[in-house]
Amino acid sequence: MTRSLTKVIYKPDSQSTEEYTVIVNPAEYKKWKSGDKTIPLTEVVDSFSVYHSTQGSQGLLGKPSKQQLDNTFGTHKDIDVVTKILEDGREQKGELASNGFTNPNLSRGSGAAEGH
Repeated sequence: MTRSLTKVIYKPDSQSTEEYTVIVNPAEYKKWKSGDKTIPLTEVVDSFSVYHSTQGSQGLLGKPSKQQLDNTFGTHKDIDVVTKILEDGREQKGELASNGFTNPNLSRGSGAAEGH
C-alpha cells in the first residue's frame, strides 16, 4: 500500500548517499519552517519516526540505530533529531510504501484502521 506524502530529507554530508527522513504535514511544516515555532511538532510531523537510507532517495528506508543517530546528530532523543531534520532538511513530495513498521501520530487520527 502506498500513500502520498511530504517528507523532509536531511543529508549529513552533501557528498554522501546517507539520508534521514521524517514524514510531515506539508501545510503545518511550511508555517513552522517559516518561523511559527508555536505550532506543536505533533501537528508538523506524521510521527516521530525517523527513517534512514544509505542509498539516497532511491534506497529502501529503514530505522536507524541509536548509535547512527548519536553519530550523526549527537543525540538519539527523537524530538531533538526530528527538530534538526526539520530545520536543516529539504522538503520533497513522494510516496511511502507501508511496511507495517510505521508509528502514526494517533493524536492526529493518521492511524485509522485499515484493512490489511
